[in-house]
Amino acid sequence: MWRFPLLLVLICSACGVAPEPKSARTVAAYEVPLSSTSDRAELVALLREEAEREGFHVDAATADELKQLSQVSPITINAAVWRGKNDDESVASAMDGPDHLGLAWLAFTLSEEPEQTARFRERVMGRIMSRWPNTHALPIMPTGAIPLPSDLVLSKNGYLVKATEAAKYELPASSPLATNVR
Repeated sequence: MWRFPLLLVLICSACGVAPEPKSARTVAAYEVPLSSTSDRAELVALLREEAEREGFHVDAATADELKQLSQVSPITINAAVWRGKNDDESVASAMDGPDHLGLAWLAFTLSEEPEQTARFRERVMGRIMSRWPNTHALPIMPTGAIPLPSDLVLSKNGYLVKATEAAKYELPASSPLATNVR
């Protein structure tokens, strides 16, 4: 009887979390203010247009899907830009959430085709900055994470991490991405 639990423990201990591929690492992120349904639709349309230029495609949650998702946690936009017909790789995603509702966080990955993805990112961000000039850069942590909104402070060049919160992101408090301003 004791063999089965021991065998299960041995099997489970051999399993681990697969490391995230380098191509999936977030390399840039922005907060885009979207105050209306039409703003959100316009952003998705912009992403679709630019994605098609690079052979990517966009999947975006419908109004009904967002309503259903919001029963668990408020959300007004959820879209992803994919490389490959079978969603081979996500190159960008845009979503908001209860702690930044109406402020879509648009994150871009390195991808397996970094030059192509960089072209896409540059064109998209040029258009976004023209349309939504109050868009702000979000800092990317050494771990590849984007900090929680409550740990960020807006500066003239985008968001910075509160120095008091930097350690939880493996960021030295002396980093240029950290600030003592509250």
